[in-house]
Amino acid sequence: MDGRESRLARLIWAALGALSIGFHLWLIFSGLVPNLIARPLHMALALPWGLIWVARTRFERISGAGLAAAAMAGCLYIAWNQDALSEQYGYLEGSGQMIMAAALILAVLEMARRAIGWPLPIVAVIALGYGLFGHLVPGELGHPALPAASLLGTLSIAEGGLWGQLTGVSVNIVAIFVIFGAMLNAGEAGQGFMNLAVALAGSLKAGAAKVSVLASALFGSISGSASANVASTGAFTLPAMARLGYPRAFAAAVEAVASSGGQIMPPLMGAGAFIMVELTATPYTQIIMAALLPAILYFWAVWIGVDAFADRYGLAPMTAAEKPSWRRVLITGMFFLIPFAVLLERLFVAAYSAQYAAASAIVAAALLLGFTASGPAPWRKIAQRAGQVCLTSGRQIAMVAAIILCASLIIGVLNMTGLGVKITSLIVNLAQGNLAIALVLTAIACLILGMEVPTTAAYVICIAVTGPALVQLGVPLLHAHLFVFWYALLSTITPPVCGTVFIASGMVDAPWTKVARHAMALGLGLYVIPLALIAHPALINLAASPARALATALAVGAGLWGLSRAIIAPMGWRGRFIHALLAAAALTLPVLWNG
Repeated sequence: MDGRESRLARLIWAALGALSIGFHLWLIFSGLVPNLIARPLHMALALPWGLIWVARTRFERISGAGLAAAAMAGCLYIAWNQDALSEQYGYLEGSGQMIMAAALILAVLEMARRAIGWPLPIVAVIALGYGLFGHLVPGELGHPALPAASLLGTLSIAEGGLWGQLTGVSVNIVAIFVIFGAMLNAGEAGQGFMNLAVALAGSLKAGAAKVSVLASALFGSISGSASANVASTGAFTLPAMARLGYPRAFAAAVEAVASSGGQIMPPLMGAGAFIMVELTATPYTQIIMAALLPAILYFWAVWIGVDAFADRYGLAPMTAAEKPSWRRVLITGMFFLIPFAVLLERLFVAAYSAQYAAASAIVAAALLLGFTASGPAPWRKIAQRAGQVCLTSGRQIAMVAAIILCASLIIGVLNMTGLGVKITSLIVNLAQGNLAIALVLTAIACLILGMEVPTTAAYVICIAVTGPALVQLGVPLLHAHLFVFWYALLSTITPPVCGTVFIASGMVDAPWTKVARHAMALGLGLYVIPLALIAHPALINLAASPARALATALAVGAGLWGLSRAIIAPMGWRGRFIHALLAAAALTLPVLWNG
């Protein structure tokens, strides 16, 4: 946008971001706010970011402003009249409400298109078309006719579509953690992550690559975004690997795979953790405890893969001059350790809800914006950081809202038409009671859908249609959700889409096909660990049975080591065969003590 760089425009957007921050923090402390007030206002605050801020041409700005104004009017109308609308039971009355519903849905589709491209809106349009005309589909996949006033009304003025359960997650939890991440990133926390990673891993074999693994794990825990992770940690690690003579394709693969792990590393998990809370009725603390060991195993698999590549290429450690002093590591580390300590204490000791705990951590992170590693920050620096927090929070809250609102349309249609139940029955019938076949079908569905839509949306849609089938075949509910969520990530490193691979290969000018080949070898854990948590349910029971969970994790970790060495390390066929046998033994060992 032409005026984005002007001081006045930046001030206006920062003020809008501050309004969004204030609104979402106010919701936490204001008590119970009706859903048809909080959720439409959440969308209203996201619309300018999703339709105007991202506009690239004058036509997009003008059309975006008009569509945003119409949809904001609809959001405010719903919030103001929520008592009366609740008595309509999702049925639109009059042409005015029909136009309002159409404007809201069109705005959500366009906001998602501008944020993440065509695929997710196209899936939503197909779902809407099925809802309107699915009664014309012959056979079991058809459904009874739904009046347009009923279908669009349920999606727009009731809690069965735009204002449903998923949007509640975006409003009440995800937005708060986005603000928390923005606070950390605006200060010295990012440098603290990097300094700690360099101090711990820089002097090891293939040190620069291992720094990438550690830094991505730390940074990913607050960003929850693979692309943001690549851009942030890759800006340091990729040049460092290039200086040390690492093969460019290998360097890009390390960054792509390590950054993809940000979406499975607690506490954010790319918003997946918060959606699991709602869909499984499991407390947030249990979700992150369940996800912790698998996430650590993922980065362990990347780490040992890097080690195996180091043996193949003879990769050197970083130089002593590139390592920060431990004094600097300690000082900069406080910028993320203090907010994280507050977050964990509020969660696990004080037993606050996730949003209350995050709000406390936001206060700690906000206070730290007033300091640098050298001491108190000047006022100009503090103001600059505050403006960055407002801009980042407003933009990222809107990005998540665009994805979740669009996915909510799809889930709403699935629920109204019963298509999700029909697909579940189809999967069960195709599997013929065989869990292995059902898992393969689910993995294929996750891979295909993940190629087209963001991980969070792919997880939401896949779990809606395949999750019940897995549960019917005996998979515990939380295990099914984690399995689907992990496999929704497959497309981040698996061709032909492999988004993080494209970003990282572009940053080092390496052939993406070669990067993808290395990434799939390094990302071995992404393919194996979801199967392991189904085969060995104790793996995610860290809170209830820590000894058994840790023993299972050790066995799975040993299996990943053997498998990684067999695939990557330089050795003959006999050595590969022996390592593969050891891996198979280790991966099946937990059956002996887990039954």
